[in-house]
Amino acid sequence: MTGRFVECESPSDDPAAVNRFVDLVADTVAGYAKVRTYPGGPRGRYGRILTAEMDLPGKRKSGQVLALGHSDTVWPMGTLRGMPFRVAEGRIWGPGALDMKAGVAFFLFAVKALRELGIPAPSKVVLQLNPDEEVGSNCSRALTEKSAARSKAVLVLEPGTGMTGKLKTARKGVGDFHVLVKGKAAHAGVDFEAGASAIVELARQLERIAGFTRLERGLTVSPGVISGGTRSNVIAAEARVDVDIRVLRLRDAPALEKKFRALKPFDKRCTLEVTGGLNRPPMERSAGIVKLFRSAQKLGREIGVELEESLTGGGSDGNFTAALGIPTLDGLGAVGEGAHAPHESLLVDRIADRTALLAKLLAAL
Repeated sequence: MTGRFVECESPSDDPAAVNRFVDLVADTVAGYAKVRTYPGGPRGRYGRILTAEMDLPGKRKSGQVLALGHSDTVWPMGTLRGMPFRVAEGRIWGPGALDMKAGVAFFLFAVKALRELGIPAPSKVVLQLNPDEEVGSNCSRALTEKSAARSKAVLVLEPGTGMTGKLKTARKGVGDFHVLVKGKAAHAGVDFEAGASAIVELARQLERIAGFTRLERGLTVSPGVISGGTRSNVIAAEARVDVDIRVLRLRDAPALEKKFRALKPFDKRCTLEVTGGLNRPPMERSAGIVKLFRSAQKLGREIGVELEESLTGGGSDGNFTAALGIPTLDGLGAVGEGAHAPHESLLVDRIADRTALLAKLLAAL
């Protein structure tokens, strides 16, 4: 199943490709799930969102458990030609294998195991796959939050942390700011003093912006992309920077935004335009999350696995559900390394225990 999923490429920016993957998952679960799909934004900007209510043993269901994943990957169409799906060296390799098609496959195998063994699930179980997680989840966020609000717990099928597969009980919030500097163009040789360089102004602003980082609070501010100017003999009229921000605590976000909005030009002939903000709230380690992790830890011991927890700087759709106060456990997918990198791979010998853990959680929640 993982191989079929990986070989169905589904980059975020190719709605038709994502829809092919959604159709593949829908066909895979056709015999044991009630499938619905939803448009991926206006004019089908992204692929469709999929939800699948699983048909599991047990007559009486109390509440809902949401299994959350995504159908999109960061890899462009055609990546398989140079980075094919393969099983070698005790690993499964391929674009999107770790992040996160194996996690989806593990979940479906867990569901099949419960069905074949006749083990009842006390709650309704719904799988949701979003088509735009890798690019911000703008179209799927509303449905994610609506689904989570109906749920007693959310299980996120993202890969675990590190080569031991630590579960994720906290994630930083993620956002970006964009600073556009407008100066005044002039001939760099003939009329130098008439110009006001947007590039020079931006360079001075960058040091100020980078200084917003507070490592002791888990707050990082990283200028990632800069651009500006037209020719070397023209004083630059415009320059811009795209800045990544990460916050460990939601309460730190407003103060950081205030600092960005308060930026003033050093050169009064230049102007600044600041846009952006926090787009994914932090997944803060709440009492509900800790309780859910402890339950998973106990179940893990029953199959001989000692689970650990972790904080990660990356975001997932679990950030949205945790911010609503819904107990959310992340990193329940594959164990491996190289997400978003050419050596993306997962450990074959960790497939069985991760699948078993998911099955035990569904049977317990």
